[in-house]
This record gives sequence, structure tokens and C-alpha cells, in this order.
Amino acid sequence: MKTQRNQQRIVAAALCAALTLGLAGGAYAQQASVTGGSTTDDTSAGNTNGGGLPQIQQQGNVSYVSGGVGLDESRALQAAQSRWPLSLRFTGPRGEFLADVHVSIVDTRGNEVLSTTSRGPFMLVRLHPGRYTVHAKYSDNEQTRAVTVPARGNVKSAFTWNMK
Repeated sequence: MKTQRNQQRIVAAALCAALTLGLAGGAYAQQASVTGGSTTDDTSAGNTNGGGLPQIQQQGNVSYVSGGVGLDESRALQAAQSRWPLSLRFTGPRGEFLADVHVSIVDTRGNEVLSTTSRGPFMLVRLHPGRYTVHAKYSDNEQTRAVTVPARGNVKSAFTWNMK
């Protein structure tokens, strides 16, 4: 009987300690203003965009997001394409998705407005309406596309590399 009571006390004490640690951790997170991802967070887990969309990045006046390696992220980026002025896709010769593509976007005055590396096969870019040149480089092979970003709607551009 005493052994059973001691076991119940031990279990109750362990449960109380676990709850206390959980509450203390939550209070610390609130105090530290931890709310998930931020625009400097490179991951998609816990981001503030929701729905599996990777973190939106900012470079000057240009916002962009890239990724799509996982199924959730890929679906989220494809679903969001219509809300972004420019949508880029990077694939290999058999349609396989590519990542680590260096992207440079230049305006008509020759100013580079974006220089980054994609984190997956999709990149969505928020640019002002106008004409741009998109340079995409994968494995030492560069491709260039002229795009016109409309005032309303969007434009898509696909890059496919024939790899050896």
C-alpha cells in the first residue's frame, strides 16, 4: 500500500514538474517575442506566411519567395503564383525540379534590382510594372529572358536546362 502511494506521489510530482516547465517555456517565448518565422528566416517551418509558403524575402524594393522542394511548399508556391507579378520556374531536361539557380533581374536602365539564389524550382517576385531582363544561371550555364511585368495580372517564365 505504501509503495503504491509513493508511486502515485512520484507520478504526480513528475506531472507537476512537466507542466511547470511547459508553462515557463511558453512564458519565456512570449517574453522573447517569439512568433515563428520572420523575413530573415530562411526556412518555411513556422513562418508567418502560412499554408506552406516559404518566407518572403526583401532586397531593396523587391519582394520575392523561392522554394518548392517539398510537396506542401511546391503546392503553396504554385497556388500563390497568380498573386505575384512575376513567376519563375527552373527545371531540368525531363522536367525535374532544380534548386540553387542564381537569379539576377535587371531593369531597362541596366540596374540590377534582384540578385539571389533560388531555394527550389519556383521563384515568385514582386516587381513594379515594366520591362526586365531575367538572368538565370545553373551549373555554369546561363539563360536570359526578357519579361514585361504588367500593371495588372502576372507573367510566367520557365527556364529549362539540358544537363550532360
